[in-house]
Amino acid sequence: MRATLIAMAICAGLGGAAAQAAPMDWDVRIRRDEWGVPHIKGKTDADVAYGLAWAHSEDDFATMQEAVFTARGRLAELKGPEGLESDDLVHLQDVWGAVNKGYPGLPAPLRRVMEAYAAGLNDYAARHPDKVASGLLPVTGRDLVAGTTYRGPTFYGADAVFRQAMRPSPRPEPKPDAAKTASLDLPIEIGSNGVAVGPSRSADGATRLLVNSHQPFTGPLAWYEAVLESGEGWHVAGGFFPGSPFMLHGHNAHLGWASTVNNPDLADVYELTVNPADRDQYRLDGRWRRFESRWVEIKVKRPDGTFETVRREVSRSAHGPVVRSDRGVFAIRFAGLGEVRQNAQYFAMNKARSVAEWKAAMAMGVLPSINYVYADAKGNVGYVHNGRYPVRKDGFDWSGTVPGDRSDLIWTAQLPFAKVPQVWNPRSGWTFNANNTPFQATDPDDDLKPEAFPQTLGLQTNMTNRAWRALETYGADTSITDAKFDAYKYDLAYSEKSDLAKGLALLLALPADGDADLAAAQALFRGWDRRTNVESRAAALGVLTVLRLQQSPDRPPVEALKAVMAELKAKFGRIDPTWGEVNRIRRGQVDVAVDGGPDIFRAIYGRPDPDGRLRAVAGDTFVMFVTWDRDGKLSSRSVHQFGAATLDEASPHYADQTPVFAARKTKPVKFTEADLAGHIRRDYRPGE
Repeated sequence: MRATLIAMAICAGLGGAAAQAAPMDWDVRIRRDEWGVPHIKGKTDADVAYGLAWAHSEDDFATMQEAVFTARGRLAELKGPEGLESDDLVHLQDVWGAVNKGYPGLPAPLRRVMEAYAAGLNDYAARHPDKVASGLLPVTGRDLVAGTTYRGPTFYGADAVFRQAMRPSPRPEPKPDAAKTASLDLPIEIGSNGVAVGPSRSADGATRLLVNSHQPFTGPLAWYEAVLESGEGWHVAGGFFPGSPFMLHGHNAHLGWASTVNNPDLADVYELTVNPADRDQYRLDGRWRRFESRWVEIKVKRPDGTFETVRREVSRSAHGPVVRSDRGVFAIRFAGLGEVRQNAQYFAMNKARSVAEWKAAMAMGVLPSINYVYADAKGNVGYVHNGRYPVRKDGFDWSGTVPGDRSDLIWTAQLPFAKVPQVWNPRSGWTFNANNTPFQATDPDDDLKPEAFPQTLGLQTNMTNRAWRALETYGADTSITDAKFDAYKYDLAYSEKSDLAKGLALLLALPADGDADLAAAQALFRGWDRRTNVESRAAALGVLTVLRLQQSPDRPPVEALKAVMAELKAKFGRIDPTWGEVNRIRRGQVDVAVDGGPDIFRAIYGRPDPDGRLRAVAGDTFVMFVTWDRDGKLSSRSVHQFGAATLDEASPHYADQTPVFAARKTKPVKFTEADLAGHIRRDYRPGE
């Protein structure tokens, strides 16, 4: 059938104008399996991108729409004051200046895919005008590129660097009343796990890959599962973000990768000297230079639905975007500033057929950060601590604020891919990352050495509990079976080397001195194996207390402990409810206990509901197990924490995977036509 862009008459009623394009035929079908997962097959890459946008819009149009408004620096127009900070950053970074300049130079095949995806979103909106916010249409390929340009650097924390620079001088605040502190409110620290095990480490000679990103359960960074196949060789299965045409982690027929967030030093804050006689000038190399400045207007939605307009001054120096606070004037230079080619690299990674082609895609060097854990059908495994590492001036301390009056401190070059920290086919036969230092990524004899890399790269040196447990599980097993590979992924323990174990030791060292409550808590801790299984009666008190200590290190430990004990007694009638009573995953009519917890390999992060239970809101989301057997035959399994219909409460797939997820089980990925045969529950063209 012919899928057309919406008519002008309909669009006028939405407050916007349709994209001006001739009607097109899109040669694409969407087949949904019994879990509602879309399998999108088209003649061309563009056909498939169109179908993906349509399917994702069916399941979560609101978030797709939000992604576009975010990319445009107009989120406050949709969501009110909570979107203002994001809009400020889009304008400060001049995302659209970079997109408008760079978009025409992107490869034509890439632009066709981006425009086709935008057309799919537009056409879906045409048929569902009640869902469309005023000012959304038309969506274009430039919107998608702007979204990636803005979002990419946030994964290593560029947005946090801006927030820190913009913060006002600290003001004294009253000490919070311990009795009023929400003791059961857990910190949300998004992480991820990736593990690759080669044939020499496997009991059966197989190559295995764990894809296990930790993300929010809903919103613009929530995973969406799909399988794509075009007649032009684009055939992938894995996780997608709203507004992104490309698989961000998962596998194709030949290879796959997991993504985890890394945090090397990829941004610098320069303190500028401003001319006392002219606030629009700053000193550089002994001369006054003028800021490039302009004013932007941002519409902010009020609670009553009306709008107000705020004006922002946007300035730039030779270093980068400029922010002003009562502490001074600062310029920020960061990896990925103005980089519009990220989708080109993702597209090349999606289509790579060998380790050489995948490395060639990585060598494009346009993705600002992110660790990649790789495996393929040939038995290759690898780990890349990826980043657009600045080549900084040697002999200078880059750890703090940088003087802004020297041009020799404004870096321009980046480290070539060949010199980026990476491990390939170690003798140990395996590699991993769990948001930890790149210097512990496999067995010790094969690890990278810190002295091999300049300190100016600012590489991580930290270890997470998940990293310690990876070494204590996968790393301790030299003949890993399929069952063990799964079991280690669902590990529920805190290592004795973990921060939680150290906090627990602190609590156990407190003198009880006849304090019956403290003695009871310590007895509970002494019997705890530091596991977060749903049956545990020590996990709630132990996890919640230690995390509270980490959040408020100046607070007396006994005070934090007793606050949590009081909260548990008030909500559950005892200090030792089972972890499953406290830790829940709730979705629609589904309300089940879930194991795991913060910084556990089975990561779960919760927010308190009114009844005192923790509702899981982040952590393990889309999980994928990928295997190539000793002959290179592919199979994969996956699970989503909710289901394919990520925002459609009326869909049977709104929460159908939640019980499977909670039970630590998976479903087969139907990657090929043979896999899908007999499992198609709906077969249609967009618009049918």
